[in-house]
Amino acid sequence: MSELDALQQTLAAEHAAVYVFGVLGGRAAGLPAPVLRAAISTAYAVHAGRRDDLTATITSTGADPVPAEPAYRVSRALTTPTEISAEALRVERACLTSYGVLVAASTGTNRTWAVDALVETATSELGFGGSPEPLPGMDTEFPGS
Repeated sequence: MSELDALQQTLAAEHAAVYVFGVLGGRAAGLPAPVLRAAISTAYAVHAGRRDDLTATITSTGADPVPAEPAYRVSRALTTPTEISAEALRVERACLTSYGVLVAASTGTNRTWAVDALVETATSELGFGGSPEPLPGMDTEFPGS
């Protein structure tokens, strides 16, 4: 995969993350879960910032950034903190996978940015019930692991 393709794929994942975290914020607004609401608000802001960074990076190459979809599929069963956290975790894991691909496909400042985003997303994932992994963003099992 080319670096531009990986940037576009990561931007598409960030478009979805911004949308879903917006929905999750609305669903969590009335719940007595201030820590969850704060984590969702933070994740929304972080993903929106990364979306904007990726858009600028892709534009600077002369390419057109992949546009956001009009809507993304979100479960209707998001009424409890557990359900909302599970959906947030799903989104963070999707972004982790995308950042893993971007790290592998990029060089220089784009790779440094992708590594930072991967580490930050892996840390954010923990707040939504994720567990530490030796190689976050990798879906491949390695022999001997």
